[in-house]
Amino acid sequence: MTTGTSEALLAGIVLLGSCVQWLTGMGFALVAVPALVLLLGPAQGVVLANCTAGAISVVGLAGGWRRVRPAAMVPLCVAAACTVPAGTWLTRRLPEPALLSVMGALVTIAVLLVMRGVRIPALRGTRGAVVAGAAGGFMNSAAGVGGPPVSLYAVNAGWTVREFIPNAQFYSVVVNAFSVAANGLPQLSGPQWTSVAVAMTAGALIGRALAGRLPENRARLLVLGLALAGGVTAMGKGVWGWS
Repeated sequence: MTTGTSEALLAGIVLLGSCVQWLTGMGFALVAVPALVLLLGPAQGVVLANCTAGAISVVGLAGGWRRVRPAAMVPLCVAAACTVPAGTWLTRRLPEPALLSVMGALVTIAVLLVMRGVRIPALRGTRGAVVAGAAGGFMNSAAGVGGPPVSLYAVNAGWTVREFIPNAQFYSVVVNAFSVAANGLPQLSGPQWTSVAVAMTAGALIGRALAGRLPENRARLLVLGLALAGGVTAMGKGVWGWS
C-alpha cells in the first residue's frame, strides 16, 4: 500500500468515525477501531482511537457538562482507572493475530448486546456503575472500545438519550486520558497527523449538518451496523492470521 493511499484511508476512517460521533453522540470507537486496527496494527490503531475519541468528546462536552451526573460518573471512572493497566498489559503480551481476534470479538459481542438492549440487574446502582466502568476501562485500553458497557449501564438505569450523551462524553474524556497515559501516543508522521486533524474537523461539520435530518433510530442502526461489520472483519483477520 502506498503512503498516499494509506493516508487517504486513515483520513476516511477518522472522518467517518468523527461524523457518526457528532451525529449520534457516540460511536467513533465502534466504527473506527476495527478499521484503524486493520490499517495501522492493533497497538497503533487503539492508541489513535483513544486520542481521537477523547479529543472529540472534549469538544462535545463543552456544551453539556452541566448535565453530567457525578454520582454515577465517579464510580464509573474510578473503576475504569483501575482496569486500564490490565488492558494495556494484554495488548503488549498477545501476538497480533490474537489481538485482532480478541478486539474483533469484544467489538462484536458489545455491539450485539447494545443492539438487543440487554437488561442486566448487576448493572444498576453504584455496583452497576463499578462493573460497567471496570469493563469499559479494560476494553478501552485493550481494544479502544470502552463505550458499550456504559451504554448498557445507561439502558439499565433508564437514562434518556439527552441524559446519556454528556455523561458518555465525560466518561470518554476520562477513560481515554487514562488509556493514552498507559499506552502512549500513536507513532504517526506529520502528514498523517495533519490528515487526522483535517478529517476530524470535516467529520464534525458533516455530522452536525446531518444531525437534524437523519432520524435518531436510523443513525443508531447505521453506527451499530458499521461497528458489527468491522468487528467481524477484524476477528476474521485475526483467526486467518493463525492459520
